[in-house]
Amino acid sequence: MKPRLLSRFALAGPLIAFLALASAACTGNHADEKRATVTVAAVDFMRDIDKLVDDFEKDHPDTNVEFAFLPENTLRARVPKDIATEAGHYDVVAIGPYEAPIWASRGWLTRLDGYAGQGGYDMGDFIPTVRKSLSYNGGQYAVPYYGESSFLMYRKDLFAKAGLTMPERPNWQQVARLAAQLHDPRHGVAGICLRGGPGWGNLLMPLNTVILTFGGRWYDEHWNPRLTSPETKKAVRFYVDLVRLHGQPRPAETGPAECLRTMRQGKAAMWYDSTALAGSLEDPNSSKVAGRLGYAPAPVLSTASSGWLWSWSLAIPVTSKNPQAAWEFVSWATSKGYPRLYGERLGWVRVPPGSRLSTYQLPEYQQATKAFVAPTLHALDAVNLVHPGVHEQPWVGMSYVGISEYAGLGNRVSAEISAAIAGRQSVDEALARSQIFARDVVEGGGYRDQGGERGSPEQ
Repeated sequence: MKPRLLSRFALAGPLIAFLALASAACTGNHADEKRATVTVAAVDFMRDIDKLVDDFEKDHPDTNVEFAFLPENTLRARVPKDIATEAGHYDVVAIGPYEAPIWASRGWLTRLDGYAGQGGYDMGDFIPTVRKSLSYNGGQYAVPYYGESSFLMYRKDLFAKAGLTMPERPNWQQVARLAAQLHDPRHGVAGICLRGGPGWGNLLMPLNTVILTFGGRWYDEHWNPRLTSPETKKAVRFYVDLVRLHGQPRPAETGPAECLRTMRQGKAAMWYDSTALAGSLEDPNSSKVAGRLGYAPAPVLSTASSGWLWSWSLAIPVTSKNPQAAWEFVSWATSKGYPRLYGERLGWVRVPPGSRLSTYQLPEYQQATKAFVAPTLHALDAVNLVHPGVHEQPWVGMSYVGISEYAGLGNRVSAEISAAIAGRQSVDEALARSQIFARDVVEGGGYRDQGGERGSPEQ
């Protein structure tokens, strides 16, 4: 019997099925190729955005967003290296007022004004001081995800129990006396919590505001280092003594996350830090002290105000592989609608503050943040980036020196002062070493001859 031959029609069925699958696979591959990937380098405590990005991707089916959430110090080390070497790993990067004008002057960042003119983005809705801090020579190079100044948070219940009253505008001597009276280590309560761990974005953020209001400074108007001046020494000694005598345990290892945890657990009577952290303290789901807090302006001595200004903001490096898609993500994450989405999905009290004026007009946000909304806006409005201290300074900025070398310099100086907080050396020894570091920077960079690489946000 002859073997049975398959008809051409019998062969055609499987062949057609195979070709259909191959065609679908090719179509899918082409669709994937057309889908842009936007890689975002963000600081760790912006992680909540990952819980909301599905909303963006739903409206932008051709864009996939990937996040690289990094610790603050890691982010600050990795991102500039990526841009400088043109590696192009990131399409969007989180930066602040320190980086924005310096990186813009180097040609590292995409100017955003043209993009922002598309649609109803409304750049004018940003809080003016925050927006201006992210500009350079009249151009906008980053937009704020949130903005912050600093203020004094305190336990109203502990003050009442001790018969104490927080002054309407406290000075640092008053704060030190209150901390001494409220310090109760037997019951696990520190008089005050202050950052003491090394890092220019850690210890030096609050400490620099103390130095400025005490009349101290890093450099004079001719770029002579002044870290061993009597005023600077007095300010640093005050801060070190305060946190050593009446602060939290192990202060030389403390950053904002540790102080937040300490305050949430009811283990500190006061905390001088970022206005953006108040929402976490007032969240009853995570804080034992929600509803029992008061807020006072950043303490002063010889200046009218002393709060810092910072903003974790989104910028598009010139090395971005997908700048248009990157802008679409940036404009979504910093839009007028984003705070409402955040509030409805994740809770109104923790909406990223300090960026858009319109956020403060939302009734739900006003109600949830009524304890700290007015002090936050007052603190942001009181910032003076150009002349924050007693003396003139040849750069723009207050909790940092607006030169590219400051990141490394600040880390070295903060490590010396943190060692003094830990008791491993005296304040005088720490500042003597720091003075040498500061002198090496200006001499090596030619700042006295050239006037420095001055950041110049729009004023």
